[in-house]
Amino acid sequence: MNTALYNYLLQHKSLSIPGLGTIFIERVPAQSDFVNRQILPPSFHFRFDKYFDAPDKEFFTYLAQQKEIADYEAIRWYNEWAYELRNQIRTDRPVILSRVGELKKDLSGDIVFEPHRIDPSYLAPVPAERVIRTHAKHTVLMGDREMTNDEAVEALHEENNVEKESWWVYALVLIAIALLILFFHFYKNGFSASAIGNQQNISVQQ
Repeated sequence: MNTALYNYLLQHKSLSIPGLGTIFIERVPAQSDFVNRQILPPSFHFRFDKYFDAPDKEFFTYLAQQKEIADYEAIRWYNEWAYELRNQIRTDRPVILSRVGELKKDLSGDIVFEPHRIDPSYLAPVPAERVIRTHAKHTVLMGDREMTNDEAVEALHEENNVEKESWWVYALVLIAIALLILFFHFYKNGFSASAIGNQQNISVQQ
């Protein structure tokens, strides 16, 4: 690939080829490798999109400056270059873009892109040891209060203890209500064994 085109691709992360598509450079974020105790560096790869092939106006200005020609000559040169690529692919000859990838036609007639691998030597995995600090203190927000993690744990224990100790209060309230109901029942029907049963008289027809 022409040096000016390759530099533009690296700087702008995309290069549109009229009649073919656009080559993109996509970044994959750094990833954690817990098994090997390291953090993998970010990586880059080329991707081809055949549904967008219109270069920006800034591209031709850049190309004209790099080749030291007029803008209209840069447009003509680039269109001729793209036409040669399309013609080469149309005649079943793969197009090898140096340091980028290969464009060719598959069995169904569609244009496919096989990218070259980007392997920057300056990016290397970084050792990452997991550190667990059992007694480290930090600030947490509990409700509308700001406290340390130790204070938050103590507050939770106190709330649990209060809930556990207050169950007998509810039991006493229920017992008191039951005794009041029994008192009014015996007061109304008298304090006898018969007062416990049903006092309603039922007449039986002969």
